[in-house]
Amino acid sequence: MSSTTSTTAGARDHARAQEGTVVDAMPTVPAAGAGALPEGVVADQVVWAETIAGGGYGHRVLAAGTTVRLTDPTGDACAGTLLHHAGMPWERLNVADTVKVQWQVYTAAGQLLLSDQGRVLATVLTDTSGHHDAVYGASTRSRNQERYGDGSPQGRSPAGRELFLLGASKHGLGRRDLPPSVSFFQGVRIDEAGHPVWRGSAGPGASLTLRTELPVVLLLANAAHPLDPRPEYTVGPLEVLAWRGRPTTPDDPLWCATPERRRAFENTADLRKGLGL
Repeated sequence: MSSTTSTTAGARDHARAQEGTVVDAMPTVPAAGAGALPEGVVADQVVWAETIAGGGYGHRVLAAGTTVRLTDPTGDACAGTLLHHAGMPWERLNVADTVKVQWQVYTAAGQLLLSDQGRVLATVLTDTSGHHDAVYGASTRSRNQERYGDGSPQGRSPAGRELFLLGASKHGLGRRDLPPSVSFFQGVRIDEAGHPVWRGSAGPGASLTLRTELPVVLLLANAAHPLDPRPEYTVGPLEVLAWRGRPTTPDDPLWCATPERRRAFENTADLRKGLGL
């Protein structure tokens, strides 16, 4: 007996029957259809709503002033994050400058994610986790091959760097365009002897919100952290919700919280003005 997909009409009917059946890791299109919006956010402001499966990736071009909420519903997400200036991708997240300029290696509300041009790509607005890492970056294919037996992006234990590459390629970027990343929801601390101490997750339901200060390409790789000591590749879903807003302005307390932040915001506002944003 022939398959129902052996004809064009049968294949079409089968494909259409799948609509709405895959809900564990799909974007909401249009994003305005997303439910459970934060207080004060209306549907037509929402520009991105997606659940990224464990071992998956996400990517989006976002306007300056977009608020992005990342949520770890199970306590096992690990949101590897990269930012590139949209249209000027040679300007991108510089983790070394982010921690050095602000005299703080640990991510928390108020931290600025800086580019190598001394400008703010995004601001951390809120954080209920406190378990993050700006030192050890994303896992590599060779490391995951050694630990889990596979590091390919389509395999059972994809490496974060390989997932970043898939997202980057959608925006004309390649491997050479991928700098070190930050990781949200899986924490590492450095002890007095200079050794990393794994802290893991803060538990289910933690969230972090970012505000973009320039137009950016946001890349997310939801892959197990390279220092995760668990023998099995373990990573849960990551929920993403983004909505339109405005960049930080001089009347915001964050603007002048420190001299370093003020200069970074001024550099960023100066560029926006020159671009007519």
